[in-house]
Amino acid sequence: MTSETSPDLLDSLAAARIAVDALIDGGVQHVVVSPGSRSAPMAYALAEAEAAGRVDLLVRIDERSAGFTALGLALSTGSPAAVLTTSGTAVGNLLPAVMEANHAAVPLVVVSADRPEELQGTGANQTTIQLDLFGEHVRFAADVPAGSSPLRAVETALAAATGAFSDFAPGPVQLNLAFRDPLVPAPDEELPTAAGHSRFRIGTDPLTMNLPPAPASLEERRTVVLAGHDAGPVAEAFARAHGLPLLAEPSSNARFGPNAVGPYRLLLEHFGPSAALPIERVVMFGRPTLSRPVAALLERADVPSALYQPVPVAWYQPGRRTELPLENLADLADFAGRGPSDWLDTWLLAGAAAQHALDGVLAAEPAATGPSVGALVWQHARGQLMLGSSNGIRDVDLAGLPAAEPAATVYANRGLAGIDGTVSTATGIALGGRQDTTLLLGDVTFLHDAGGLLLGSGEVQPPLRIVVLNDAGGAIFDLLEHGAVRESGRYTDAVERLFGTPHTVDIAAVAAAYGVGHCAVSTTAGLAEALNAPVTGRSIIEVRTDRVGLRALHARINAAVAAAVAL
Repeated sequence: MTSETSPDLLDSLAAARIAVDALIDGGVQHVVVSPGSRSAPMAYALAEAEAAGRVDLLVRIDERSAGFTALGLALSTGSPAAVLTTSGTAVGNLLPAVMEANHAAVPLVVVSADRPEELQGTGANQTTIQLDLFGEHVRFAADVPAGSSPLRAVETALAAATGAFSDFAPGPVQLNLAFRDPLVPAPDEELPTAAGHSRFRIGTDPLTMNLPPAPASLEERRTVVLAGHDAGPVAEAFARAHGLPLLAEPSSNARFGPNAVGPYRLLLEHFGPSAALPIERVVMFGRPTLSRPVAALLERADVPSALYQPVPVAWYQPGRRTELPLENLADLADFAGRGPSDWLDTWLLAGAAAQHALDGVLAAEPAATGPSVGALVWQHARGQLMLGSSNGIRDVDLAGLPAAEPAATVYANRGLAGIDGTVSTATGIALGGRQDTTLLLGDVTFLHDAGGLLLGSGEVQPPLRIVVLNDAGGAIFDLLEHGAVRESGRYTDAVERLFGTPHTVDIAAVAAAYGVGHCAVSTTAGLAEALNAPVTGRSIIEVRTDRVGLRALHARINAAVAAAVAL
């Protein structure tokens, strides 16, 4: 069917304008656009809306980077963010960002342009099956035929993306909009006169909260509060109100306050079943993702655990975890009880001794190391902080000293914990939050998304400082079983090639190619000086270090902490 045979059908620009109006009315403030011909009606309609001051557009030539940039925008603004692509492989490039958004419950709106029905299955250029391309990773997917109004589909998609359906967590959605020629405005149409506008912005400053002290009638229990990714300040408030030790991952946004224990993962074995004061219960906020000692604690059948889950979450399937899900804090309080008088003090004393021992080992190192870099970045970060996957976030979790009050809002792609799109996500976070943003990541993670540094002429520059820990390869594998295999001498060369992935990339040259400032340091003193400089536009601090000896360093840290806690 064509527009000539059915005059009641909408032309492509009219349909696109309806879609854009519905997206904006539904709360979309930012759209990341990747160029393409079939998506042109949406691009023109969005340009009109931006000129009228109704939406902010960003342009990225790489759809993969565009998807993660939109993800970052949604994370920092709390509003749904859209990404627009043309048809064909362009849509497939969004899969990594959609997968992360699914498991992290981020309202990412995919708007994929498509060929009309009469071209499907004919071998027409850039034509493939796009509907349901993302399968179960999206909350909703709709195919809007060419000439039809996309209004209801957009409204339903935004409701699903933002968690308006009570049984489902927020998450990504797909709107597959088919457009038929003509794809450009009529000769008598033009952009409206540009209008200034002020965008709605949610508060992105670090949050704290208070809860009333636990009633004396609660039973005393040796409970620990475990704050995983995205736990929020409620975890800190709960631990404080109940007199319980707080074991908080960096991206929990709960790693602060008087009850927080820094190197907690090195202490869990000291409160095991044979200890004088063993852990009796665990209450969990958010999603713990970082350490095997925590996973081992949660797997213990003799330690009951509960998960605070006031709303549906996307990171696990009901019935697949052993924690008891509790929807309100009153039930969680009954489960957790209140800490005995010596319980919190014992943890805090052990934490202080462990932190002192850890700091002593790091201070004895003449060069910068992963843990010392993590500690410094954590100490200096203000505004917004994003932590890359692999060693970066674990270094902060190990060595980052909890402060009395939170200094930065912390982000991390922990939905699937991949290294994909990290630079692009941080760019979106910086642009959406409109605050100085620091990104800590390793060299492999940086190189995986080096294309995320590409900004077209005239595109807004984010206030983004990128700290790259460059040890010329993938150091995380040396801290896993593969490091022991390397040390055994049985597969040394294979482990280095297949897991270490060594390289000789000149990061200064990469930065210069994209017009980004660069400096290189190799000591903690040099890094501290660089971190003290103000954030102006984009810059890269390259921390040059060596993977050799990292496994031994962690062994020395473990031994020093064990000795300090045993005293």
